[in-house]
Amino acid sequence: MDSTLACLAAWMPRQRWYAAKGRPPSLRLIGWWEIDNPLPGDEARLRTLLVSDEGSLPPVLYQVPIAERATAHLDADAEHVIGSPEPGTTFVDGAHDPAYAQALLALVTGGGEARGPNVVTRGIPNSAEIATGPRHASVLRGEQSNTSIIYAGETGEPIICKVFRQLHPGLNPDIELATALADAGSAHVPRAVGSLEARWPDSTTAAGSVYGSLAFAQEFLPGVEDAWRVALRAGARGDDFTERAGDLGAATADVHLSLAALFPTPQTDDASRAATSATWRRRLSIAIAEVPAIAERQAAIERVYERAEATWWPHRQRIHGDYHLGQVLLVPDRGWVLLDFEGEPLRPMAERREPDLALRDVAGMLRSFDYVAGSIRQGDPARAPGAAQEWARSARTAFLDGYCAASGTDLDDQRELLAALELDKAVYEAIYEARNRPTWVSIPLRAIARLADRSETVV
Repeated sequence: MDSTLACLAAWMPRQRWYAAKGRPPSLRLIGWWEIDNPLPGDEARLRTLLVSDEGSLPPVLYQVPIAERATAHLDADAEHVIGSPEPGTTFVDGAHDPAYAQALLALVTGGGEARGPNVVTRGIPNSAEIATGPRHASVLRGEQSNTSIIYAGETGEPIICKVFRQLHPGLNPDIELATALADAGSAHVPRAVGSLEARWPDSTTAAGSVYGSLAFAQEFLPGVEDAWRVALRAGARGDDFTERAGDLGAATADVHLSLAALFPTPQTDDASRAATSATWRRRLSIAIAEVPAIAERQAAIERVYERAEATWWPHRQRIHGDYHLGQVLLVPDRGWVLLDFEGEPLRPMAERREPDLALRDVAGMLRSFDYVAGSIRQGDPARAPGAAQEWARSARTAFLDGYCAASGTDLDDQRELLAALELDKAVYEAIYEARNRPTWVSIPLRAIARLADRSETVV
């Protein structure tokens, strides 16, 4: 097993989903499970390793699907080859292996168990019927924290199965919320196909075991664009986007209403308010340390927070949690469809499943419209910024109008809270951009200036 871990330690840092960039992993095998190969005549051994990177604080648990193949008969792209832990055997990333991909789909859609040392895995098909048929598997490119396999064929409905690379104890909220919404008949989420859950040793206590989610399959919607691309193209051309933005606001409100009906909506008590306020200030302190330009507006930012703290706060509920234009698809004859209810990937699963303020999603989408204008400016610095800013302003206003009309909410009563949530999001963006895209930090800095020094409302 040492040779296997050595192969993984060399391969994992090159993967987009590996969290600790810039340092070698310190790996420990937690367990693994094996699944039968469904392809006749194919002799690959199919396993999924659960590997803990002990060099991270806290340790990060990864799911690594593997197809073990004879090196002499290997037919795989070099970029998907993990390595050869022993002579004559080569490991291939299972997500890119046809046998593993088909075995995974069969387990998710057909149910049943797969076992191995310290791990028990169970497929949970959804009750909704999905047309069956042979499907070709391919991997969606460009993902950061997960790996999604697309299954498409001439007869079966297309399916996308998201394999969670980083594992956490507890039911993944993407499965929980999207399945509940789909089963309730919401047109604003893809239909749920099934999921994969497992039980593995609890590495934090060295005693007992924990349960968590491994994969989630949904209806795949081919040939459509996410709202970011649609909005960016419209903004660059100066095309009117208000009708679509209003419809997006209405779709967002409809999903929030459905989630409020499906899950508890606790009152926002003093402890919840204090926790949210503490998060605002903690994030602001980090931002000032990493982006010193924010310091000159610290007092103004804190006044925005203080005004929000002095107002009434609505009940909390389950929300999307990481809402922006890239999380929404525009589907012909269906309208806006929301994706990826995982919440912020770096937050612990227990926190992501806690009820939160629905306005947090609203604030996230308002920031996303502002990013369209900022992206246009970044791509064409010589272009006068006024047109793009006006485009974003009108889209934001239309989104809020659509949201209010569909939800029956008067956001004038919550404008101070919404302003604080949007400002906190901009502060978070400043930290992110400073760490990852320093040339983009001007986008959240302009928003911070506008929101902190505002004499107007949220728009």
